[in-house]
Amino acid sequence: MPRPARRYPSSNTPDDHASGAAGSYLLAGQRVTAARALPGLHVVATPIGALADVTIRALETLAGVDLVLCEDTRVTRKLLSHYGISTPLAAYHEHNAAEMRPRILARLAEGARLALVSDAGTPLVSDPGYKLARDVIGSGAAITAAPGASAALTALVLSGLPTDRFFFEGFLPPKSKARGDRIAELARIPGTLILYETGPRVAAALADLAAGLGPRPAALARELTKRFEEVRRAPLDELAAALGAEPAPKGEIALVIGPPPEASAPAADDLDAALGEALKRASVKDAVAEVAAATGAPRREVYGRAIELAKALNRADG
Repeated sequence: MPRPARRYPSSNTPDDHASGAAGSYLLAGQRVTAARALPGLHVVATPIGALADVTIRALETLAGVDLVLCEDTRVTRKLLSHYGISTPLAAYHEHNAAEMRPRILARLAEGARLALVSDAGTPLVSDPGYKLARDVIGSGAAITAAPGASAALTALVLSGLPTDRFFFEGFLPPKSKARGDRIAELARIPGTLILYETGPRVAAALADLAAGLGPRPAALARELTKRFEEVRRAPLDELAAALGAEPAPKGEIALVIGPPPEASAPAADDLDAALGEALKRASVKDAVAEVAAATGAPRREVYGRAIELAKALNRADG
């Protein structure tokens, strides 16, 4: 699961490493020689907690490439050391991406074998790695993926909520006003919502989610696959009240929220009444967001009625 932005240690760049023979890895106490990876970029999923969740293909790839690109070399080195892999590491993250991408593309053009990992889970999900993938594809170099763990999908399957249609949001804005605006937009999505959040912000985020989405069924998943894994399932308002009364939880957090209830379209008179009340105390934009979330009516339809009502109110005041 991705973490908020932070300072990263310096490390070697791709230019510092020359291609060599394939390496090896430890599996069940046995040393296994890895096949040389094919030239190109290999996007490799890593465990989100329990190191035993790594795949054999991930180990084979990480041992068989020339260089592993990672968010934080200290984090990835722990994984590689655990499995006896000595492949060199280089940091690739949002703070050095613009400088590193041309060097990476140059190495790939020379036939290098490179792996990309995140600190935990599947790279490119809620992190800037997609820009590298986009440029690699544009350059004509090969790109492949070694799939594996994902905090978003793990939380979804543990939530007990519908899995046939879901939307991954990642992190909500940190400030309450922007967060509320985004939640109003999410309210209309006809599927289960998956979000990431930090411990210090989760209580405030849950309070805004409950205010914007109502008492939808939800689950808070924390420290997935780790020793203190916890999944709390309750309506949003109950989760918000509980987290608001407790110390900030530790660890990585994923929130899963059920889809909006199916509702029939509101009658025109009811829609106008709701908009009339909202327009007395809010701007057209905020009134539309409020009424659309509350009634389930299409935002475009609500906006059209709001403009007509606003004009009527202005004429009456004039």
